[in-house]
Amino acid sequence: MEGLKNRVAIVTGGTSGIGRAAARRFAECGAKVIITGRRAGPLHEAMHDHPNIAGFTADVTVPADAARTINETLNTWGRVDILVNNAGAGAILPMADATAETIAGIFAVNVIGPSLLSAAALPYLAASKGSIVNVSSTLGQKPAAGLSHYAASKAALDHLTRCWALELAPQGVRVNAVAAGPTETGALTGMMGLSCEQAESIKERERERIPLGRRGIPDEVARWIVLLADPDSEWVTGQVITIDGGLGIS
Repeated sequence: MEGLKNRVAIVTGGTSGIGRAAARRFAECGAKVIITGRRAGPLHEAMHDHPNIAGFTADVTVPADAARTINETLNTWGRVDILVNNAGAGAILPMADATAETIAGIFAVNVIGPSLLSAAALPYLAASKGSIVNVSSTLGQKPAAGLSHYAASKAALDHLTRCWALELAPQGVRVNAVAAGPTETGALTGMMGLSCEQAESIKERERERIPLGRRGIPDEVARWIVLLADPDSEWVTGQVITIDGGLGIS
């Protein structure tokens, strides 16, 4: 992917899982990368993956951090060519237990954060004819009991992807999304707050439902993020590519 050499990519939530794998792949292709995350420890650990990866702490739910992320990127690498909206939030949340605070928290990360950061990056993406890649989920298209608000936020992100693609095409900015299926990222015990036993039970049920018989690994999703961001994919926009072992069609 020679077209990525010296391009500058921002990857939110780049300290672990899919985001970290994507940052590493961009860097290995010659891109300069900025990763963001809320915790300094994991951030510094991920920055050691490759000399082309820099980063700083930022929270996509803080509106002021959108402009700060762009400014820090410009100060570090001098331009912005690619934005990967990877940071995500979710919770197992039955309808009867839903609260305004919990719902707002999910949408703040999965919908509002990407919207504000994309808007802040737009002048620079337009100048470089760059690309936005949103990281969505199979559940944006496939219903799941107990995950309705997480799924709804990802469905919103899918449709934002298509709407932004139409809106930004005249400026030469492409917008696509990767909808990831169950992936070994630690999200069940981290973001979802499950015990190890609960997580293993869910993983086993997922393996039974996935046609290819296993959960994914972060790099299998990351390679599609990088492919969609590559300038060689210049005629691809407005697409939501599902990478889930066939779960979405099961």
